[in-house]
Amino acid sequence: MALAQGRWVKWIGGASNQDQAAIEDLAGLYSLVGVHCLDLAADSAVVAAARRGIAWAMERGAPPPWVMVSLSDGADPHFRKAWFDPRCCPPGCSRPCERLCPALAIPPPGAPQGVLEDRCYGCGRCLPACPHGLIEERDQLLPAAAVPPLLAALRPDAIELHTRIGRAVPFAWRLAQVRAAGIPLRRLAVSCGLEVEGRGSGGVARDQAPTGDSPGGPLATPLANRLVAELWDRFAQVRGVGFAPLWQLDGRPMSGDVGDGTARAAVQLLRRLAPALPPGPLQLAGGTNGRTLALVQDLNGGRARQVAGVAFGSVARVQLQDLLGQAHGRGGRLLDQEDLLPRAIALASALVTPWLNRSR
Repeated sequence: MALAQGRWVKWIGGASNQDQAAIEDLAGLYSLVGVHCLDLAADSAVVAAARRGIAWAMERGAPPPWVMVSLSDGADPHFRKAWFDPRCCPPGCSRPCERLCPALAIPPPGAPQGVLEDRCYGCGRCLPACPHGLIEERDQLLPAAAVPPLLAALRPDAIELHTRIGRAVPFAWRLAQVRAAGIPLRRLAVSCGLEVEGRGSGGVARDQAPTGDSPGGPLATPLANRLVAELWDRFAQVRGVGFAPLWQLDGRPMSGDVGDGTARAAVQLLRRLAPALPPGPLQLAGGTNGRTLALVQDLNGGRARQVAGVAFGSVARVQLQDLLGQAHGRGGRLLDQEDLLPRAIALASALVTPWLNRSR
């Protein structure tokens, strides 16, 4: 199994991404090139779109990946949308928000919406970019009562719960809602980084220690120790209800397309925390890209503890954004464009195949 072999690859569609056309195309492409899991918003239309993409890939001989849906136990950057009123934008604004948006969710001036809600996946890059402070974030969290019936209808293979330091009780509530759905799960993934509940913008407070790699460096801190302790608490909760855990170390959320340097964040978390974490496979996310595997292989000669694999999010979409735009501009799926499809497959395969062929 890929998790045990260290060759696990997950494609992250986005916990707030509701762009059904892109999700169908990307789910099909990444299923075709061999990812093991598709991580999606807990949304019926989104999951249906992904399953159409999976069916397309299966018709071409690909095995079906797991369908995973993501939930959060509180405010989280993965579960938000940007919003602003375009009527408030002053004439002549240089619109850095539009230029920076990796999802192309901010249309040109004159559009009735400031942000195309279905495309926005909450990366937050537009928030500090607006020179007039007009952009705000709006949480997208499922109410407790909606969770069990929705999961029972979607019947995913796996669920990911996003949590953070200081939210043990809300995590327990969300876990109870998942259990109430009464569906069998192959894994219950827990995603967490060094954010702290109730601090900073949106409750985020990153570790402010120095950034060197020496012993006693950035992650050998009280905050990192607290994260380890809280993940052991999550382990007890998850195993207590009979689910098998998968740990996702979220280094720098939704930033894998920014540059190679972002890949270091998750690998540093792995280096410092892995020996002390609870049992279960470890997956890297948050800033992951084509550079991540080389950094992992360099870590202790590639022998870091149980690196089960990687999750690719923003980089997986951004590298195909132009091809998606061309196909959708023609009014069809990228999956059906014979002139564009080979290039799309090559790009997706170049990102995924090195992990599939990884030697431990």
